[in-house]
Amino acid sequence: MLLASTFARSELLIKVTEGRVDAVPIAVVPFAGSQGAPEDVSAIVAADLHRSGQFKPLPAEDMLSRPSKQSEVIYRDFRVLGMEYIVAGSMKAQETGGYEITYALYDVSSEVKLLEETYRPPVSQLRDVAHAISDRIYEQLTGIPGAFSTKILYVTHNRGAANPFQLQYADADGHRVTTILRSREPIMSPAWSPDGRKVTYVSFEDRGLPAIYVHELATTKREKVSSFKGINGAPDWSPDGQKLALTLSRDGNPEIYMLDINTKALTRLTNHYGIDTEPRWLPDGENLVFTSSRSGGPQIYKLNINDKSVRRVSFQGAYNARPDVTPDGRYLVYVHRRNGNFNVGVQDLQRGTFNIVTRTDMDESPSVAPNGSMVIYGTQDRGTGVLEAVSIDGRVKVELPSKEGEVREPAWSPFL
Repeated sequence: MLLASTFARSELLIKVTEGRVDAVPIAVVPFAGSQGAPEDVSAIVAADLHRSGQFKPLPAEDMLSRPSKQSEVIYRDFRVLGMEYIVAGSMKAQETGGYEITYALYDVSSEVKLLEETYRPPVSQLRDVAHAISDRIYEQLTGIPGAFSTKILYVTHNRGAANPFQLQYADADGHRVTTILRSREPIMSPAWSPDGRKVTYVSFEDRGLPAIYVHELATTKREKVSSFKGINGAPDWSPDGQKLALTLSRDGNPEIYMLDINTKALTRLTNHYGIDTEPRWLPDGENLVFTSSRSGGPQIYKLNINDKSVRRVSFQGAYNARPDVTPDGRYLVYVHRRNGNFNVGVQDLQRGTFNIVTRTDMDESPSVAPNGSMVIYGTQDRGTGVLEAVSIDGRVKVELPSKEGEVREPAWSPFL
């Protein structure tokens, strides 16, 4: 086992394979002064918006003019190209070593400015500012908070390496990969704390036996919080960050427990001869969903932690497992088996509808973005583990293969 907190070169490659046919045309004009800058902020913004599948950025070479401020905007030049919105701005190097970045968002049809902001970041935060700009534009035009400033946590496996298993996180666009942990033994089930400052995971580093750790990202300090005999698995943080739901077999059968992180008090929540596992908190902090075999095959159940009542919530097919929930609690996302294939399905808990949103055949570990718009999941590409993402309605698909090794067990961070 080797602790680490370093930037790695192995970044995720992101490719939009399927976007909305009604994606909004938008021109992100190259920012004045961006040539020679360490990061091209306008290019990052254009890539973010494109990756969402909701927008179709205009290639810079097709632009008839390149304004950097309102007085230079010629709306006709963009209207003739079918653009609905324009993003224009500038980057100016500061004596302090940072940059002043100003941008504005314009509506082509009404010829009005919708949004304008100025940032003065150090060089090290140029990508952060770019993602923040993308978030603001996305929310202005869709009404939904953007998730471009978030992170993705995942496990990589490089066969033949001295420590083949790595726990890593990266920006939502795959850049700035940071390695948290390297190990000779498997790492599983990573999950973010609600404030994004800690992660929890299962590691087999101690004599090949599973144990659950809580790991503080800024200090690399970590604590083993569960190492009972048998299964220690599938940890998930409560919305208040004070408890973990987890799977233990300490009493002989896999059951759902709740661990108070501060007092270490342990509460058993289920008691059934079936296998209960993979708990996920609902946003209200009083209910969980989990996978159970109590009906004969894996299905999703809902558990109230106060009265410990349990009711089944998935009924489509004979196999439904590994649930996650959108932040508003409306949609239940899980792995569904259909015709021998394992796909990601989305169940509307209000309307009762259910839709398969992926077309791959070995999907696992779905994790919902904090704005509820996308789901990231692990799958197989020619026998190699890769990550892919799909919109909650299945209309947008994105591939996130790694440059080296297999990638699995993704977890999308909260808003940071």
